[in-house]
Amino acid sequence: METLANKIAIERAKNSKIHDVDFDNLSFGSVYSDHMLVCDYKNGEWSAPKVVPYQPITLDPSAKIFHYGQSIFEGMKAYKDDNGKVWLFRPEENCKRLNKSAERLAIPQIPEAYFMEGLNTLIQVESDWIPQNPGSSLYIRPFVFASGNGFHASPANEYKFIIACAPSGSYFSGKVKVLIEETYSRAANGGVGYAKAGGNYAGQFYPTKLAADKGYQQVIWTDDNTHEFIEEAGAMNVFVRINDTLMTAPTSDRILDGITRKSILDIAKDEGITTEVRKISVHELVEAAENGSLKEMFGAGTAAVVSPISGFGYHGKDYDLPELEESYASLLKKRMTDIQYNRAEDKFGWRHEVI
Repeated sequence: METLANKIAIERAKNSKIHDVDFDNLSFGSVYSDHMLVCDYKNGEWSAPKVVPYQPITLDPSAKIFHYGQSIFEGMKAYKDDNGKVWLFRPEENCKRLNKSAERLAIPQIPEAYFMEGLNTLIQVESDWIPQNPGSSLYIRPFVFASGNGFHASPANEYKFIIACAPSGSYFSGKVKVLIEETYSRAANGGVGYAKAGGNYAGQFYPTKLAADKGYQQVIWTDDNTHEFIEEAGAMNVFVRINDTLMTAPTSDRILDGITRKSILDIAKDEGITTEVRKISVHELVEAAENGSLKEMFGAGTAAVVSPISGFGYHGKDYDLPELEESYASLLKKRMTDIQYNRAEDKFGWRHEVI
């Protein structure tokens, strides 16, 4: 039967770079595989995707991406199990969220078949690039940007959709210390905080640098109006455990609907852990740290999966979290990665085999 996958042209790289890569010492997202998927939007429609050698992109200086920031992206991973089978984790959710981001930034949405079958074809071609060392995976970066030209402040008429891959090790090593942000905001009501827009991350770099200058690795973002409620941890969703209850902030215009976030909530419920999705005030967090009921905090996202937080700073004071032998963070990370690497039953139907 004729499918889109059968129609995706594949131009293979003449010389592979794979033999120059030290797969035992991979940093995150700094080595790139041999191929990428490319799809162009022109004359009101998306062309058929194609797989081509990984290569630079040539753009006119007037390309609107440089001037008006129409740029969105996703983060995904491919995993290889002990039998050499290749798996993706909830890829349809990435496709939905990419198109949700596209709608908010007035970018034409990607046909689901182009995303899913193009991704599947690319991962088949790059399967040798998927590392099998513990904690390693093939990081996948789908992104769309305005390639059309013009200095007029309006949406572009041409766009480029690309999926590129990077064999990667762990995103963070060990626990991180965070600073609760009291001045700057990641996003505002009615804004683009829920979209994975490039500008959201660019705006985070300066406040994060200020926190790093004080000895912290990341910031905890608070609401834009009062700075009274915690929202996200750096570029991740944040979870807080007070006594035996696991809490996270609700999604909104300001908070990304993280795929790892909602997966953790489902796994926690399956484990019998009490969960709450509600606003969490900084006052409540500080009070819990002072009376000993704050047991743990962690960030959650595709890159790090679960990143434990060792302590936080607020109003010039540091609060350390206890060291737990059996933490929710380690339990939930193991449950999730066991599903992702096909080491355990997937009762949720999240795993997607690349065939």
